[in-house]
Amino acid sequence: MVYPSGLLPRASAPTRVLPGFSLSLGFTVFYLSLVVLIPLSALLLNTLQMSWDAFWLAVSSPRVVASYRLSFGAALAAAAVNAVFGTLLAWTLVRYEFPGKKLLDALVDLPFALPTAVAGIALTALYAPNGWIGRHLEPWGLKIAFTPLGVAVALVFIGLPFVVRTIQPVLEDTEKELEEAAACLGANRLQIFSLVIFPAILPALLTGAALAFARALGEYGSVIFIAGNMPMISEITPLLIVTKLEQYDYAGATAIAVVMLGASFIMLLAINLLQAWMRREGQKEKR
Repeated sequence: MVYPSGLLPRASAPTRVLPGFSLSLGFTVFYLSLVVLIPLSALLLNTLQMSWDAFWLAVSSPRVVASYRLSFGAALAAAAVNAVFGTLLAWTLVRYEFPGKKLLDALVDLPFALPTAVAGIALTALYAPNGWIGRHLEPWGLKIAFTPLGVAVALVFIGLPFVVRTIQPVLEDTEKELEEAAACLGANRLQIFSLVIFPAILPALLTGAALAFARALGEYGSVIFIAGNMPMISEITPLLIVTKLEQYDYAGATAIAVVMLGASFIMLLAINLLQAWMRREGQKEKR
């Protein structure tokens, strides 16, 4: 077809369903600031009103240090336990077919939907000295409820889904042909797992463990019932913050919260940097 002007018609610009980069970035920054940055900034500004001596006194008292030790130690221990058993559970759900598999898969998400207070009451009823499980453990001298061990048990319960749901999709996408090829080359099961499967799921495993750790560090509802909340023994840092707020010690509460925030940010940043380094090394090996 010949056009009067002798020129081809101008192609119409493609219609975009999503907004452009500038609008998307502006909305993202605005929403992130509204939900995350502004509340954290208010926390930091409130802490800056304290003198350094007052801040150090609030965050370094023996009772506060003991709560740090319990909160971070129990959160790390729970994340490590979930990393091991969450991987086994994800492997079972992905690689095997058995009666009740769908029910087991649904039960993994139960800690997500269960109110934390209900979880704490249920765990206390199980592991208390007169509970269904605790009464059988007490004659052996093993006490779970109202001890730091009970705190770790509660954190394992609420952190397990993060590890399973992070590893499960990666295992589903892992090519079984690689495992078969390794077996044909003479590799045993341990070698197949350590050299083929584990490197593939390691970034997802670190992500799930980091999420479980972060969730455990800020957990409150399910822990206070089973912990016993004894100062210097089984008192977690979130409970100590709430206690100071109830005593109208807002400065002390915000000071402790800032320490928790800083330590959590550093640990999560370190894990993210480790994941980025592992991805780069994996891409180099593929090349």
